[in-house]
Amino acid sequence: MKTIIAACSQNLSGSRASIQTALRTLLAAPWPSQRDVRSWLQLLSVLQWVLSFLLLGTVSLLVLIYLVFTSFWPISALYLAWIIFDWDTPEKGGRRLPCLRRWSVWRYFRDYFPVKLVKTHDLSPSHNYIIGSHPHGILCVGAFCNFITGSTGFGEMFPGIRPFLTTLAGNFRLPIFREYLMSGGLCPVTRRAIGYLLSNNGTGNAVAIVIGGAAESLSCRPGVTTLILKNRKGFVRMALQHGAHLVPSFSFGENDLFRQVVFEEGSWMRSIQQRFQKMMGFAPCVFYGRGLTSVQSRGFLPYARPITTVVGEPVTVPKIENPSREMVDMYHDMYVCSLLKLFNENKTKYGLSETDELHII
Repeated sequence: MKTIIAACSQNLSGSRASIQTALRTLLAAPWPSQRDVRSWLQLLSVLQWVLSFLLLGTVSLLVLIYLVFTSFWPISALYLAWIIFDWDTPEKGGRRLPCLRRWSVWRYFRDYFPVKLVKTHDLSPSHNYIIGSHPHGILCVGAFCNFITGSTGFGEMFPGIRPFLTTLAGNFRLPIFREYLMSGGLCPVTRRAIGYLLSNNGTGNAVAIVIGGAAESLSCRPGVTTLILKNRKGFVRMALQHGAHLVPSFSFGENDLFRQVVFEEGSWMRSIQQRFQKMMGFAPCVFYGRGLTSVQSRGFLPYARPITTVVGEPVTVPKIENPSREMVDMYHDMYVCSLLKLFNENKTKYGLSETDELHII
């Protein structure tokens, strides 16, 4: 018995010594600094955003289909009934949630790049506006951060102005994802949705449209500033029909967030991309960014590159219900001149050289 007790005592004392040694090692180890914690929070905020836009809609749809074949099928049935009942809401201003726009996660999202908003002229709340957002880039980070989140101070810079951002109408047919989009102030890029905001929602509305669209994303790569704008005139016609002023904006650094494999015009891969884009509304870009573990690894997260969105001078537009082609062309030319002026006056301030030019095709 004494032998057993002695053996147990030795084991217990050995265990205590091991635990004490481990605690000393843990306490002596360097704790993550505040800067390290902040960097990880920034990375996680970007990760959740990328996953939301790439997977939330598809995963939610698959889950609801799966539930149909289980005892939880009423969940799918009720949500389908809700979508049918709520079908037109995205076309009628959506369902904004101010609390989501003020979500603290967006501050870490902003600081990851970082994203900055620059105001050059006032916008009067007594008018409505169409803001042209350039360039498209891969995921429109600058447009989302500035016009959907409140992290860059849009509301303080432009008091009385309610910003909206347009995106593909098909996104609002995906379950759960449609609620996420509407809560931030996104709406379909359709004539009906934009017309509602410009005519049935009072004044002080600013509808941001990424004019180059999916076609422009196919040419997105660092060091290239090419915009698809020459034949994009529908937004000018809508501005004239509703008397909404045109405001150019340019996000310097947007094209530096990812690396893309750009296929030459006329190649079979480029043809496949263009056909897919015409059928589905978005382009299947072959791109990569940084990985989750390190900057050197490859993944789908954007690189941390500064983005500065400069909002330019409004082009005053009269209200003409049936504008002629000549009238549309004239205001389109005025808008392009205003955009070129904005680009040339700010390019050297935000990472470009004096010789860099804005190519419009």
